[in-house]
Amino acid sequence: MKRWIPNGITLLNLLCGCAALVAVFDFEFYLCFWLLFAAGVADFADGLVARLLGVKSEHGKELDSLADMVSFGLVPGAILYVLLSMATAEARAPGSLPFSAAALPAFAVTLFSALRLAKFNLDTRQSDSFIGLATPSATLFVAGLMLTVAGDNFGLRDFVLTPWFLYACAAVLSALLISEIPMFAFKMGGTSTGGGRLRIGFMLTAVLLLVVFRETGLSLIVLVYVLINGVRAFTISQRKDRS
Repeated sequence: MKRWIPNGITLLNLLCGCAALVAVFDFEFYLCFWLLFAAGVADFADGLVARLLGVKSEHGKELDSLADMVSFGLVPGAILYVLLSMATAEARAPGSLPFSAAALPAFAVTLFSALRLAKFNLDTRQSDSFIGLATPSATLFVAGLMLTVAGDNFGLRDFVLTPWFLYACAAVLSALLISEIPMFAFKMGGTSTGGGRLRIGFMLTAVLLLVVFRETGLSLIVLVYVLINGVRAFTISQRKDRS
């Protein structure tokens, strides 16, 4: 029975993702965020519990990817779809979300999340760090945009609800999901390529961004994370070329 404890937590991740999907289509943006937060906690906890119980398995790994595909693949695409529908004035309130061909590019994030998760399961290089942007990180960025619109933080609602900005976000996130940029991880075991000091410094920066920018800070945290790893990758590449 203890083998099913981690799987049960993984299924909780999936359930929260399904509920978040319903919430965002009903314009319940804050509820959607908290459901995604619960999914993220479950996503972290299932692996931790599996290691503590010594019951890690390929079955659990595949189930985890399937749950992540919904919570951190389908839901962020749906969030961008709703925001693009709002940006094109096709939807403004619950019950007013018609089919929108103009908003369909939002699901590029979902498609590339599927590619990333399939790649992650086969890529042995990602044992203690990520190659490319992890799907929860991409979801966190999109959730930050959603909450910025919900609360009109710093008057940025109209800027976020600009079609070209949302299309650009979908394109950049899609590219980052399958990129070859090494990124330090917090969830995985082993020694991260980022090192302890880098992770601590980043966490302190993340807290500061949340305090100063509130919900918008969620997107800024991911932006800083990507920039740090991009600079690190470029620096390492330059050193290799010189040697």
